[in-house]
Amino acid sequence: MSNPPSPVRTSARHRKARNVHPALRRVAVVAVTAPIAGTILFGTTAFAAGKTDAKAPATALDPAEQKIADNLDTRIQDTRLGPTLSGVVIDAASDKAVWGHDASTALMPASNTKLGTATAALTVLGPGHRFTTKAVYGDGTLTLVGGGDRTLTSADLEAMAKTAVAGLKNAGLTSVKVQVDDSLFPEPTLATGWNDGYYPDSVAPVRALVVDGHQVTDTSLDAGQVFAGFLAQQGVTVTGDVTHGTAAKGDVPVARHRSGKLSTIVEHMLKVSDNDIAETLLRTTAIGAGRPATFEDGTAVVREVLRGYGVSLDNYEIHDGSGLSRANRIPAQTIAGILDVADDARNAPTLKYIIDGLPVAGEAGSTLGPEWGRFDTADSQCAVGKVQAKTGTLTGAIALSGLTRAADGRWKIFSFIENNSTADPAATKDALDGLAATVNGCWA
Repeated sequence: MSNPPSPVRTSARHRKARNVHPALRRVAVVAVTAPIAGTILFGTTAFAAGKTDAKAPATALDPAEQKIADNLDTRIQDTRLGPTLSGVVIDAASDKAVWGHDASTALMPASNTKLGTATAALTVLGPGHRFTTKAVYGDGTLTLVGGGDRTLTSADLEAMAKTAVAGLKNAGLTSVKVQVDDSLFPEPTLATGWNDGYYPDSVAPVRALVVDGHQVTDTSLDAGQVFAGFLAQQGVTVTGDVTHGTAAKGDVPVARHRSGKLSTIVEHMLKVSDNDIAETLLRTTAIGAGRPATFEDGTAVVREVLRGYGVSLDNYEIHDGSGLSRANRIPAQTIAGILDVADDARNAPTLKYIIDGLPVAGEAGSTLGPEWGRFDTADSQCAVGKVQAKTGTLTGAIALSGLTRAADGRWKIFSFIENNSTADPAATKDALDGLAATVNGCWA
């Protein structure tokens, strides 16, 4: 007897591709660093640009879907959800609208913004992209050059220092000045809509160099100081303080470190909702598309990529990659459209890591883990292990968007974005977990 299928959708490879309109059979997914504007990508969504809000389904619902719709209509009246909710449920394989409530109303999406950031980064840079940190020497100065690697560790810098010192000593050099070059990412380092209280604890000012994910005001100088300490341990004298500077064209490479693959970084970023990684991805994606590494250009590339996939950008406004900006506005149907594209089998080689990276209800170490009090009520415990979803939390904004297999055995994509609730945030999250359990059908 074969084992029953897993309730967790591990990647888009398990989804049968839908029939493709003849006009789309001629198009190709954009290549790395290729121009984005005007390109059409695979995987059009249920909510393509110009389509109207999801209200009444265009085709009849099966009994399980009708129960979902009826129960959601009742349960969104929960006072814990407050007065403002944008929500939608679609069938993943057919794109049939199962349920919608103000689905085209743009609300503050919090970290659901990261889904668009991840889509653009994987599309433009490619899943195999790696970030490179370098050390170069010239005119008595060793320069640590940032490449946007938010996963760089002290151990990585120590290994670079050992390699650099070996080269310096072979050249008869026993003392150097140390500077850091983080010019890859220009100012501003803070995005529109970020509260003063967000940094450096929730997000550090965005720079191209950081070690151990330190959340400090100047992550580049901090990394340079750690690097200088390792140089000293290896017997090279560091003269003066570590400073900011720019590597010269003629400087000689003496060490480098390459990060893990972007695919792995994206999965981690989504699992734990890492704001700093998201902002680095936004900047690097802009570079990959041939633009300056700014918030403005990064968000422009995200819009272009989503438009290329056919995702509706009606009422869509973003100012950062992490979703911390309180000026961001995204409708639930756009978030559902992004997930629909990521779950399309035709996009699996590039975007399956988004589905793989979604936290699973009850998964320790993720933003849906028990340590965050998620899926632990009588209404939602039944969905533990059965829901994969991206969380989002800001003051006055809570979101939950993802996938689950419903009682009819078919996968459903859902997005719920709530703003302006006056309830305790933990209570509002419990209510949203209950909505996801409703889509699953375990809370019937």
